[in-house]
Amino acid sequence: MTQPPQDAVRRVKQLRTEILEHDYRYYVLAEPVISDEAYDRLLRELQDLETTYPALQTLDSPTQRVGGSPTKEFATVAHTPPMLSLANSYAEEEIRDFDRRVRELLGTVVPRYTVELKIDGVAIALRYRDGVFVQGATRGDGTQGDDITGNLRTVRELPLRLRDAGRGLSTIEVRGEAYMPRDAFAALNRQRENALERLFINPRNATAGTLKLQDPRLVAGRPIHLFVYALYAPQARILTHTRNLETLKTLGFPVNPHHRLCTSVDEVIDYWRTWEAQRDDLPYDIDGVVVKVDDLAQQEELGTIAKSPRWAIAFKFRSRKAETVLQGITLQVGRTGAVTPVAELTPVFVGGSTVSRATLHNIDYITELDLRIGDTVVVEKGGDVIPKVSAVLLERRPRGTHPFRMPGNCPVCNSRLTRGAEEVNYYCENAECPAQIRGRIEHFASRGAMDIEGLGEAAVEQLVSLGLLTHIADLYSLARYRKTLVELDRWGEKSTANLLEAIERSKQQPFHRVLFALGIRHVGAGVARTVADACGSIDALAAADEESLQRISAIGPTIASSIVHFFQEKHNRQILKALRAAGLRMQQEKMNTGGALSGKTFVITGTLPTYSRDEARRLIERHGGTVASSVSKNIQYVLVGSDAGSKLTRARELGIPLLTEAELVRMIS
Repeated sequence: MTQPPQDAVRRVKQLRTEILEHDYRYYVLAEPVISDEAYDRLLRELQDLETTYPALQTLDSPTQRVGGSPTKEFATVAHTPPMLSLANSYAEEEIRDFDRRVRELLGTVVPRYTVELKIDGVAIALRYRDGVFVQGATRGDGTQGDDITGNLRTVRELPLRLRDAGRGLSTIEVRGEAYMPRDAFAALNRQRENALERLFINPRNATAGTLKLQDPRLVAGRPIHLFVYALYAPQARILTHTRNLETLKTLGFPVNPHHRLCTSVDEVIDYWRTWEAQRDDLPYDIDGVVVKVDDLAQQEELGTIAKSPRWAIAFKFRSRKAETVLQGITLQVGRTGAVTPVAELTPVFVGGSTVSRATLHNIDYITELDLRIGDTVVVEKGGDVIPKVSAVLLERRPRGTHPFRMPGNCPVCNSRLTRGAEEVNYYCENAECPAQIRGRIEHFASRGAMDIEGLGEAAVEQLVSLGLLTHIADLYSLARYRKTLVELDRWGEKSTANLLEAIERSKQQPFHRVLFALGIRHVGAGVARTVADACGSIDALAAADEESLQRISAIGPTIASSIVHFFQEKHNRQILKALRAAGLRMQQEKMNTGGALSGKTFVITGTLPTYSRDEARRLIERHGGTVASSVSKNIQYVLVGSDAGSKLTRARELGIPLLTEAELVRMIS
């Protein structure tokens, strides 16, 4: 490799500095100081020098925005800390309740709130090391997401190198929202229409689809933009969220300019009213505002509940409405056999997208509205996302209409439909109904369950229709049809190999995810983990009666009855036997309740020398301890690593003992 001369080294450094400054002025400040032609000349000169002297090319070079090589699949990135979801509110009373709860938890302290626009985009996480962008990921399930570094590198607002890296911020993480402006979205859809390609539903859908592309060069041609709203840099000793946003701006990140610091809940509500009225004046979509306690120490004190913080809430806008005609009512059969009526509508534009179908929930909902085919109806989007029929304009009802009656047979398999005395839904009782089989397999393979990549809706439909899959356990014998799969339309050797590898990997999923994947009615991911921890194994759970199940925290009569009924079904027991034979985990990893850490609660803060935070948490739990998310008087120890922040400060204030990783290991020994 040709060694670059010193004048080339100096010129490359100068060019990068100039180009990154112009990127910041153009994309973040919207204050360009040179023409596009002059900018292009600088970029071409830098590209030529890096081509001549490859040793000069670095990750933070502006030339790396053009898009790297395609990836075969996205790697998984663990989020530390987790990317929490926000509780939603839609009314002033709910925001006042949120404020009341915050003030009660904080005692005599009067909180201030930072309020920001809630961008309708895709949440992302950005990591920087030594001031250079090194990794970007999607939110995923909040604990882990997809590594889309190459795709995010093409976003012009994203700084490849921090403007103020000399602040001592060696390693930071930034959270934000990728989005697509409305005009750019419309232009993209016009291009796709001219190319006879499928149109995107709305800007958020287009953004999500773009970030999932395997080829960054294609992403570089799409109009993705960015706003950031959170900085995790314990070494910066930032005390408020407002200061957090100011720091992000000085580092070169695009921060939405419309945030506001409010001293009362009334000011929060005024901000919400203002932007609900002005939302259409913005060049991008928003679906509400986000309310956050401004003081970061107060955030720590408030902590989290489930997957949502107690110190923040989304204050959503009221749904948008439109009128259209109900052309028909079709029935959709889900994985549990529940039959859901669906409204088939004359297409209408509502809240940023065209709606042609909407759920009608159940027969009682139809009866309550007196909904009839041919009616003019009001369609709205709950939270500007899910379309629903909310009203019938009776004065415009045509003559000759008739009330809708539920058919007696399943629209898919023609089996009898039944409805229990306490049920709101009708059910197809045929466990072999193709619609149920498809739904159960899709759920089983989904990201939060067994996470089988490549087994989406279209693939499941194809494999079920060919008879290759008749129930979920068939997945683990699918390899015997390898030759058949290879010859199928849109498959081939590579896709087949990837699917079979993903199925094999799924055998390593923990028991609580297997339990969730089974699709037991009323058993979501959280309930599955609780039940798995309490019962320990599939055999113990199968032997449990309703009374013993209800002694488990958060398990009521409905869930207990559903679990018992599931294990009483012979068909389900046969499937479980096949899954066990395939090697799936049927026992929860045991926690040592009598271990050295039994009865002790820990908080982990900072970067540990050997363990990741998740590994440290599992280590503590294996030896009988528990891990909390925030520091309080009920914590026995705080495990401290490098770059520890406000949790360390809070622990010192409360006099809680501090542990190093080495001291924790000795304690266990």
